[in-house]
Amino acid sequence: MTKNRQINRGALSTLALVAATAFPLHTNAAEVTLKSADGTVDLTGEFVDFDDNSYIIRTSLGNLRVSASRVSCEGDACPVLEVTEANVNIVGSDTVGNGIMQLLLSGYAGALGAEVTQTVTGGSGQIFAEMIADEGFGDTIGSYRVSSTDSADAFEELLSNTAHIGMSARRIQREEAQALRTAGAGNMISPTQEHIIAIDNLVVITHPDNPVSSLTTKQLRAIYAGIIRNWAEVGGPDAPIQIVDRAEGNDTRDVFLNSLFDQKAPRQPSTVTVATDNNDVASIVTNNPNAIGYVGFAFQRGAKSVPLVNDCGITMTPDAFSARTEEYALQRFLYLYNRADVDNPSASDLIRFAVSDDASNVITKAGFIDLGIERQNQSVDSDRAKTLSAAVVDNFEGKFIDDMLTQMQEYDRLSTTFRFRTGSSQLNPRGRINLEQLARYVESQPEGAKLMFVGFTDDVGAFDSNRKLSVGRAQQVMAELQSYAGDRLDGVTMDATGYGEVAPAACNTTENGRRINRRVEVWIQS
Repeated sequence: MTKNRQINRGALSTLALVAATAFPLHTNAAEVTLKSADGTVDLTGEFVDFDDNSYIIRTSLGNLRVSASRVSCEGDACPVLEVTEANVNIVGSDTVGNGIMQLLLSGYAGALGAEVTQTVTGGSGQIFAEMIADEGFGDTIGSYRVSSTDSADAFEELLSNTAHIGMSARRIQREEAQALRTAGAGNMISPTQEHIIAIDNLVVITHPDNPVSSLTTKQLRAIYAGIIRNWAEVGGPDAPIQIVDRAEGNDTRDVFLNSLFDQKAPRQPSTVTVATDNNDVASIVTNNPNAIGYVGFAFQRGAKSVPLVNDCGITMTPDAFSARTEEYALQRFLYLYNRADVDNPSASDLIRFAVSDDASNVITKAGFIDLGIERQNQSVDSDRAKTLSAAVVDNFEGKFIDDMLTQMQEYDRLSTTFRFRTGSSQLNPRGRINLEQLARYVESQPEGAKLMFVGFTDDVGAFDSNRKLSVGRAQQVMAELQSYAGDRLDGVTMDATGYGEVAPAACNTTENGRRINRRVEVWIQS
């Protein structure tokens, strides 16, 4: 192998060999790296030219032409291209910009029967997209400039009124929201300004040959704190652990460490390998048998994902269902934000598409997790049933566990899970989204469907009080759905029950864990 990285076979359709004499070399040719957000293209070579919206680089395979709409260019020799004015400026997280937005614009164009052209402009990480009606034969519908940097830039440019849409891989911070409110931008956490478009699980990965099949969160904390340094300490081979991390200040790193250490992250060990992005982490881990890292759900690229066991012994698998129920510890939402005081119909229409069911296929194609509803069996062989059966409790609690196990056999669980604002009887912002999604899902079910709303609480307080509270919360959500859906669900039978602190989905030792446990699940029989 040369220093040029391996090319994924699926990416070859986006590349074209160019005759060496077809393009004159720049006299100051230097090395650049071309990367795609989905990891299918990762090439290093000498920059030759930029022509017809394509980079041309010299590699050991000869000269390669790579469409600039598929990759970003890294390196001092990358061309600085003309900045093009657009109707809609979209700025922020490269996870959203490179990972989703380009596909989202293509999907939006398809929904409008339009054609979109996407070209690199203004340098690495910036795309100009123009949408033409009637499959490219009509008038221009709109133009969009996507600048992929980081989440902080989203809020800075919304504050300066130079961006119409902000992309973020984290929720807006309090001081950012207050600054925007003071500037007249409105309430940034209002459902009309804060839009969840996808979910991203942060997956812990190791080399495929690593025999370690799971890690406790305590072990993972000790590894990233530099306390556990050998795989033998966690049931693996006698070999030093090579930690792969991200640079300080990186959004993905902040989410990972804050979730793992509850805002008390230690200093980064001096022996850590710092990767530039998700693709770099996956590449390092798959090429080093002793490495461990973490990546977004879409970027595992052949590495082995490692399930985590939390401090209470609950196994957390980084799959789509646990992400949608918000019961996987290392997860984040991906957001779009807008100002309330700026009227830009093109931006508003794009956001409406991004949060619609029509965008779900685009989100999935990008490798992220959409907000759609998933159905899961709850048979006696399910992990959940096994965990409940093995619980060590007294006879009083055991009766409720037996009742729950019996009821589980009659219903599947939907991923729709309702939670409440801390200290409030109001549903959180995601809950409002869930009501409409649930109504549409149940409408599509066969006649005679039955819904059971099942409430749960944390373990603070008396068992009987918690059980009554859980029933009341379940009845409240059922009533909210009935009120919201009206006669759309007249043929659906609904009931509510609650099991209090039975069946925790997280540890009750932290506020976040207690928040996860205060929930209303939706079970279905059809």
